[in-house]
Amino acid sequence: MRYNPRARLDRSQVQARTGGGGGGFPVGGGGGMRVGGGLGGLIVVLIVVLLQTGVIGGGGGSPSGGSSTSDLSQCRTGADATNDESCALLADVNSIQSFWARELPRQAGVDYTEADSVFFDGQTSSGCGTASSAAGPFYCPTDKLVYLDRTFFRDMLEGQLGAQGGPFSEAYVLAHEYGHHVQDLLGTMRKVRTQQGPTSDSVRLELQADCYAGIWTKHATEAPDAGGEPYILDLTQDDVNRALDAARAVGDDRIQQRTSGRTNPEQWTHGSAAQRQHWFSTGYRTGSLKACDTFGTDQL
Repeated sequence: MRYNPRARLDRSQVQARTGGGGGGFPVGGGGGMRVGGGLGGLIVVLIVVLLQTGVIGGGGGSPSGGSSTSDLSQCRTGADATNDESCALLADVNSIQSFWARELPRQAGVDYTEADSVFFDGQTSSGCGTASSAAGPFYCPTDKLVYLDRTFFRDMLEGQLGAQGGPFSEAYVLAHEYGHHVQDLLGTMRKVRTQQGPTSDSVRLELQADCYAGIWTKHATEAPDAGGEPYILDLTQDDVNRALDAARAVGDDRIQQRTSGRTNPEQWTHGSAAQRQHWFSTGYRTGSLKACDTFGTDQL
């Protein structure tokens, strides 16, 4: 994955919050439900088990690591994205939103409305309750924001979940959460009635967000900044493989196996590892919203 050093980053699309502290692992509450819970609801299952077994602990304030500059003022160009993880995540947000601003009206006849991302350390408030460092990324349809603790990739995705990691696995996670924002704009979230089970609406919603992440991936090198410069110059097969590996790592069946040694599809909320990889690949192969109709098929 190679960022364009000439691309100009738009910091207005990201809010950087620090100093929230740690403590607790709330799943929801507050002003609304995390209907587009993304990875968040799934990660909580792992967190509870790890807490019970003493593998991880709560509290402790803001984690260390990551960029030393909290307000993203250091993030100006694609060259900064190459050298700074927080700037890379900002560039990903810019690219994803640039793509959907063009593609959503073209494919669905619906205007795209930007949604900020909130990068935080430790804990912060959201329209869907408290966002904690261990609960995983999520999209909140109440305040139309994507929430992401910047230590998630190292501590959870790569650490506890065992993904290979890398810049494009992180981009996949953001693209998935913005897939939920697209669903919100399209009214798809109103279709969700059932919350658990292998063919539940929740699983269908999550697999469709994976498919939308694949669509952006197919066109990631085409999404431009305000001056017409693409944010991303090229992707390799290794980048795509790492996104697929991340999708596998957050499959319901894989997390169940890692935490309990068995699988129970009746408790699935996000889909199996194979399903998540399949639907990401479907979006990547076709680039089509219609091909991502997980609510209209019996073949998940």
